Amino acid sequence: MLKKTVLFLFIGIQTIAFSQTKLASFFSDHMVLQQNEKVSLWGKDKPKKKVTITASWGETETIKADKNGEWTLKIQTPKAGGPYTIDINGSDAIELKDIMIGEVWLCSGQSNMEMPVKGFLNQPVIGSQDAILNGNNNNLRVFKIERNQTLEPIDTVDGDWKIASTVTVGNFSATAYFFGNKIQSTVDVPVGLIVTSWGGSRAEAWTDAATLKEFKSVKFPTEIPKKGIQQTPTLLYNAMLHPIVGYTIKGAIWYQGESNKNQASEYQKLISSMVTSWRTQWNQGDFPFYYVQIAPYNYGKKANSAFLREAQLNTMKSLKNSGMAVTMDIGDATYIHPAEKRKVGERLAFWALAKDYNIAGIEFSGPTFKEMRIEGQKVTVTFENAPNGISSFGKKVTGFEIAGEDKIFHPADAKMIRKGYPNGAVLLSSENVKQPIAVRYNFHNLVEASIFSTAGLPASSFRTDTWKE
Repeated sequence: MLKKTVLFLFIGIQTIAFSQTKLASFFSDHMVLQQNEKVSLWGKDKPKKKVTITASWGETETIKADKNGEWTLKIQTPKAGGPYTIDINGSDAIELKDIMIGEVWLCSGQSNMEMPVKGFLNQPVIGSQDAILNGNNNNLRVFKIERNQTLEPIDTVDGDWKIASTVTVGNFSATAYFFGNKIQSTVDVPVGLIVTSWGGSRAEAWTDAATLKEFKSVKFPTEIPKKGIQQTPTLLYNAMLHPIVGYTIKGAIWYQGESNKNQASEYQKLISSMVTSWRTQWNQGDFPFYYVQIAPYNYGKKANSAFLREAQLNTMKSLKNSGMAVTMDIGDATYIHPAEKRKVGERLAFWALAKDYNIAGIEFSGPTFKEMRIEGQKVTVTFENAPNGISSFGKKVTGFEIAGEDKIFHPADAKMIRKGYPNGAVLLSSENVKQPIAVRYNFHNLVEASIFSTAGLPASSFRTDTWKE
């Protein structure tokens, strides 16, 4: 009799635990949902249990859990506003409070995305004190996903939604915060940022296995390695990205590339494939994807990061609805983490504000190479995406090199010219090159920008040749 009692008690406990209504961790108090969309909500309950979701903005949806107890439904959101509540009634009743409706952006990458507003130890973020001091903002919220790795895709993450304040902002991703803060203050709607990043991570780690099968260089893990977890294909995707696939977003920002600097030849295809797979899985069309070009840094003689920057520049040509924030003016020989994170975040925001929020009259790209014209010993270089022309802001124009058929590059004498070029051009020459055929600009590891738009956005490094070195 005692054994039967214990058995029934055990079964009862198991049933109660199993039938409990559960939500994915990011569906919680203080979250931000994308405005004017049918957003997805999901969770678990008793198999075949009816689950009803009632939102205080006037929407109600009901669904039955499947045979495994899993359920997913969509509910229409209104225009930006809040706070609202959401009631979930299944086996249990759950109330989510202080829900804001606005703009949601996914923010991912390696340590430069991870770097907090307060900076890393002994590595500052310029303007951090002012950002923290003015950090109280109920309309800016961040969900930071904690580090994790798995061999197979999982459905849960650790993390919680935090409201921007003087207490919390210092620990927010600096790039994500300055991006979100600029959008929030300009568009005047709530902004939610989902941050999933890991220092030193490679792009392959954030990509699913099916997508990576087309890359012969990828070796799939059979166990979790003791070192280099964040470098291992699929592990971070499985644990830190897959669980949030389907959470309705406006778009994504990305700050990564340093760990792939030695694989520049396949980086463009890799990132394009990664983003395409994300878009397919989210099923939201070609949502915006804005990313940061890696900044100049002293990588030594073993690698020339300019080839990776070139791959990032070319990605805009192959990837729909994408844009790149150029960082040629904020590199640091000592630290791989540029301190000017405000500039980085705001340059990403310029893309979004112009392209996705229809803010007219602002520049967002920075000058990009258009063409070169060779006349004897001189070369004229012109740019596009500089509607008000180019400028060096009073500094000497540097960083240009020219080469002849011997493929040896020599520093070029460079000067800006206006006559005949309404948007400006750069005239190049070198006593060492009698018949120039190729031009490069800042095509080394540690360089400094000298060409900007009049809005202060730097031109990317570039080259006109296709030589291997």
